[in-house]
Amino acid sequence: MSQYRVLIDANDEIGLVHKVSTVFFNNNLNILSNHEFVDKESNKFFMRSVLDGDIDKNKLINEIKNVLPSNAGVKIVEPKKKNIIIMATKELHALGDILIRHESGELEANILAVVSNYDALESLVNKFDVPYVTVSHENLERHEHERKILESLSAFKDVDYIVLAKYMRILTPEFVDVYKDKIINIHHSFLPAFIGANPYKQAYDRGVKIIGATAHFVNNNLDEGPIIAQEVKHIDHSYGWRDMQRLGRDVEKIVLSRALKLALEDRIFVYANKTVIF
Repeated sequence: MSQYRVLIDANDEIGLVHKVSTVFFNNNLNILSNHEFVDKESNKFFMRSVLDGDIDKNKLINEIKNVLPSNAGVKIVEPKKKNIIIMATKELHALGDILIRHESGELEANILAVVSNYDALESLVNKFDVPYVTVSHENLERHEHERKILESLSAFKDVDYIVLAKYMRILTPEFVDVYKDKIINIHHSFLPAFIGANPYKQAYDRGVKIIGATAHFVNNNLDEGPIIAQEVKHIDHSYGWRDMQRLGRDVEKIVLSRALKLALEDRIFVYANKTVIF
């Protein structure tokens, strides 16, 4: 007997949970967990079920689609480690946190490589026996640098996600399109506030009383992709912007690892530049 995750999105109508559950029952499948949500404004239904039993994937998908509205999405995933590549620049806190969590078995992932435009983090990554690839941007136009990165990435097959662990270069639409809906970024502020460089200095100048971090999928609008996870910390007037930065780094690594874990466990539905997370 094996476990499977069934992910469904469809236009909402009465009785969908009952209809889908009946299909599970008729196929002798045990429901270990089930979550559903309806967005009333868009009339969208989302459901994530974890099942136990013997599954004929194609047969089950067809039977589920037969009881759902047309154009419904149905995906069946067998839980296993997903393949990820981490991209970083010079900051090590977010990268280091993922490496430690991976080493301790917290993440359902195989880290295929760490790719950076500097070699500054190579000694850290080597401690975890993970391949490190340096693709320098020096004296290269952005598109030429990205072409070289894509060449390096093409050596790794079946990449499920690319994680930007403080990768401090803006990706072009051409790059994003190659890995559409597969790039997860950590942004060092509580979006949508303080977009762009040095948000902690911006926040300090504004006199904010909370700081935070946001993990999101990358699209072609800077720091405006679907949000996966956010966190904030309360501060007061005694914090300088470097104090805020140090606290912010702690928040960043926690939020990025949380978002990655959600993605690896197939808990995220993306629609209308938003997410539903179970």
